[in-house]
Amino acid sequence: MNRKRHIWVTASAAVLSGLLVYGVYVLQLRQVKFQETVNVVVPVRFIDAGERLTTDMLGVKQISKASYVPEMFLHAEEMDGMEVIVPLGVNEPLLSWKVDKFRLLPSREQATFQIPRDYVLSVSNGIRAGDKVMLYLSGEAVASARLFAESVTVASVKTSGNLEIDDTSNSNLMSLANSDKEGMYAARRNANGMIDSVNLNLTEAQWLKLDSICKGGNSKVVIAYSSESLDIAEAKGGAR
Repeated sequence: MNRKRHIWVTASAAVLSGLLVYGVYVLQLRQVKFQETVNVVVPVRFIDAGERLTTDMLGVKQISKASYVPEMFLHAEEMDGMEVIVPLGVNEPLLSWKVDKFRLLPSREQATFQIPRDYVLSVSNGIRAGDKVMLYLSGEAVASARLFAESVTVASVKTSGNLEIDDTSNSNLMSLANSDKEGMYAARRNANGMIDSVNLNLTEAQWLKLDSICKGGNSKVVIAYSSESLDIAEAKGGAR
């Protein structure tokens, strides 16, 4: 009986010893991994939303590889000329969603189309460059409906004098970049000028669909401001 107990105790001790060794190994492995570092790009001063980055604004900061995420930048040259979407603090690792190269330009799959005046039934006077809008169909030839399931980006809105519509003292784009909902609302209230032309960033398929429906003259589009612009600004403000 004592012999069996001795064997059981010895086996248990061996198992516990093995688990202890393995636990120490895992901890050491995690410690080594944590101690490995990588240099990421950070601002050397506070940078406000709307500013364009230059290499002299940027430096590097050493962080552990365990803290690194793919959205961070490793080379300052990648950031040169990019526009800051939200304010950046000193030594704050730069993330890809906080900057953009050409915010109002179309993506790789898109082009910027000026919507012909005779295609438009009405356009919300509250829209500004950078906003998200919804397009709706209206006319005798088609049933009234949303033209695209998703919203599209406004590249620019101009008066008949080819001037961009905005409040010169309180830019809507700057308020949007700063996630300032009150400022965005004030910019719309104070901007002066009737919208004469609207440029939208559309895919080829979206433009062809819009053109095929409206070119006969029996159907037109209603361009409506979407609250998604405010939602995006709010989301960016909350993610700082």
